Amino acid sequence: MFSTFFFSFLVSFPVIQPLLVIQDCFFSIFGSGFVPVCVQTMEVWLDGLVRAAWIAATLPILIASIPSSRLRSVHEALMGFSKRGKTMQSSSYTFTVPQRFFCHFYVLAVVWTTLLLSMTWMYAYKMAPLVTDPSLVYSTLASHLTGGSHMFSSHKSRLTPVEHRYRIWRSVFLLLLMEVQLVRRLLETFYIFNYSPSARMHIFGYLAGIFFYTLAPLSLCCTLAPEVFKFAAEQVAEFIVKGKRHMAAFEFEWWEVVSPLIKLGWLPWIGATIFLWGWIHQHRCHVILGSLREHPKQINEYVIPYGDWFELVSSPHYLAEIVIYAGLLAASGGAELTIWLLFGFVVANLAFAATDTHRWYLQKFDNYPSNRRAIIPFVY
Repeated sequence: MFSTFFFSFLVSFPVIQPLLVIQDCFFSIFGSGFVPVCVQTMEVWLDGLVRAAWIAATLPILIASIPSSRLRSVHEALMGFSKRGKTMQSSSYTFTVPQRFFCHFYVLAVVWTTLLLSMTWMYAYKMAPLVTDPSLVYSTLASHLTGGSHMFSSHKSRLTPVEHRYRIWRSVFLLLLMEVQLVRRLLETFYIFNYSPSARMHIFGYLAGIFFYTLAPLSLCCTLAPEVFKFAAEQVAEFIVKGKRHMAAFEFEWWEVVSPLIKLGWLPWIGATIFLWGWIHQHRCHVILGSLREHPKQINEYVIPYGDWFELVSSPHYLAEIVIYAGLLAASGGAELTIWLLFGFVVANLAFAATDTHRWYLQKFDNYPSNRRAIIPFVY
């Protein structure tokens, strides 16, 4: 029953169908022995492409953030692209879309992350059973301390099969955290943020959101994605050829599905704790922001009522988002350059947006608290 539903679910996704064609071509032309080589090549290619995309997206933000008169045009152009809602002037409504289109980001992200999570989790369960090995739990930290980190390499040739299994289950763990974040954001978009019909955002900002929420979940598992997609394509091909009546029943024990996540060691769970702290703070910030939309004149009194250093910045929800992605980075073990680049983009993008929001608050309200910074308490 479960296998029938799962494979029917996979077949419905356009990304799977080309994989079936590619797989058939490889088997017919080169034979089955060529496929592992091709998968390894795809891993290097995909990981490199994702890294290049994050670098290309981050560099313009960093350049626009340099305080130089020669770069003022770059700063103004990028600032114009990122404006939305209260910070966008009515005269700038050319090439804009309604701000309520924010929900498109999260619908896409939830569907995409659910697909990645379900495929990776099934692959981990069936192909990478985890055997507890305490020495491997601390391998990432030890590698950093001894200078043997493979963070700047996308090859897995030095990984033992057991180490590779831990990497697969860490990817499941990261995707699960991302799913929790995205589902909450989707629900907030529908039930907390009542966007004004006149609120707009630049089409560039809309496309940037689509870019981010497509690439961010993939970045958490891109080194494994080719082998996971290959596994999914094989399962779907078998489902299509044999039919649901002749498919072997897929049986599993819930504890065996969940227990490997507990065996990952303390580092992923420390990261999850950081993630959860930022997750809770961001939700509280969004609840307050949602209520302030009905009373915009109270924005100058926008403080977090439970009292902590989040009240010392103009964009505490952005700060919370940085904490969330810092938690994901910590949970990954810090050994993947791709996740570092994802985190770098989040910090650069949110810091740039927070600066604009902070400037708007200072211009709009004469009695705005002078001790607040844009996004980092006491610093920036």
